[in-house]
Amino acid sequence: MTDKTPDKTTALVTGANKGIGYEVAAGLAREGMTVLLGSRDRERGEDAAARLRAAGGDVRTIVLDVTDPATIEAAAAALTRLDVLVNNAGISGPVGRPPGATPPQDLRDVFETNIIGVLMVTNAMLPLLRRSSAARIVNVSSGVGSLAHHTDPDHYMSGLPPMATYPVSKTALNALTVQYAKELRKDGILVNAAAPGACATDLTKDLPYKITRTAADGAAIIVRLATLGPDGPTGGFYDDEGTVPW
Repeated sequence: MTDKTPDKTTALVTGANKGIGYEVAAGLAREGMTVLLGSRDRERGEDAAARLRAAGGDVRTIVLDVTDPATIEAAAAALTRLDVLVNNAGISGPVGRPPGATPPQDLRDVFETNIIGVLMVTNAMLPLLRRSSAARIVNVSSGVGSLAHHTDPDHYMSGLPPMATYPVSKTALNALTVQYAKELRKDGILVNAAAPGACATDLTKDLPYKITRTAADGAAIIVRLATLGPDGPTGGFYDDEGTVPW
């Protein structure tokens, strides 16, 4: 990434070298933004950014590990402008373990990326976002974070196997989204959570059923929330069909 942040609307997408994050970066580039493609691995990030530039996007790589304060601080220090932050980086943790068989460290590991990482990145970027005239923050959540879905006997999620890691982290992320929205409303910063739906990505490759929804399909709601107008909502949870119940 060049040292000087461009003058046009600038977006940072974490975990963007593949999957939904990559498609979000592509979508925001098509919207005319300069996109900072966050990636833990510089080479993979450069490869992804090069593909998007070949398609006509203004996309640059920024090395960023959401669990590493040093890379977060370095990324923030390298920027002079930021208008959109998409907290996309996330991990699933072990799949198939019920809460009663989950070691505490498994939960700590998932929260380190999916919650604490979001907090660290957001806080590091807040000074830049507060200087923007139309800042937007989108936290990439999941429908499995909806308590309403899991407790509704008519919803298919109520029949999913119980887990103490990924779903719990997304419920916590929804709560964190609401608290940031409360804090930043006075600054005109809109903060929302997106449920992209189950998509065929590395995150879902170990699930015991086939998923046909693409990463590009999942990215659509995230791009929409990242480009909300001044009268758009804040503190909400949305998928393609509208509001997702908490």
